[in-house]
Amino acid sequence: MISVNDLRRGNVIIIDGDLFSVIEQQHHKPGKGGAIVRVKLRNVRKGNVIDRTYNAGVMVEDVRLEKRPMQFLYREGDAVVFMDTETFDQEHVPVDAIGDPLQFLKEEDVCQIAMYEGEVLTVEPPQTVVLKVTYAEPGARGDTATNVKKPVTVETGAEVRVPLFVNEGDYIKINTETGEYLERSKG
Repeated sequence: MISVNDLRRGNVIIIDGDLFSVIEQQHHKPGKGGAIVRVKLRNVRKGNVIDRTYNAGVMVEDVRLEKRPMQFLYREGDAVVFMDTETFDQEHVPVDAIGDPLQFLKEEDVCQIAMYEGEVLTVEPPQTVVLKVTYAEPGARGDTATNVKKPVTVETGAEVRVPLFVNEGDYIKINTETGEYLERSKG
């Protein structure tokens, strides 16, 4: 059991038999009355988001997830195959469990896999990845007065908006959570 006051982003709790991951938690003390805690939660299996409000100090049932580093091997139909970096066991993970960050993963990238009772719940890719630009339109010369961005395609097939100075063959660092360009990088 854990107090709602101690919930943080990433904690997993059980509500009505379902597993929910904490997205956001706000502690609020109104002018009169007791403090309340507002929590935004995502159902780990279904993906829907709910909001809950609790009185401060209420205890909820928390879940300890087993997190292991696993290496991305390849995509197989509607699943992705990961290998445990310690035991070399392979795990097939549904594409839906990974979501948008999958478009930035390439073979041999290491992700944190969270499991509960042998079931893969979440896949946390690296915060940033460095990918090679495979296609880019040439930028207009001298157009630097504004923050103009152009779309480029990276080696995984994903499209990213980058500044005009990025060219085909360059390596760029991308935030996997937002899909945003961060900086040019050395391959």
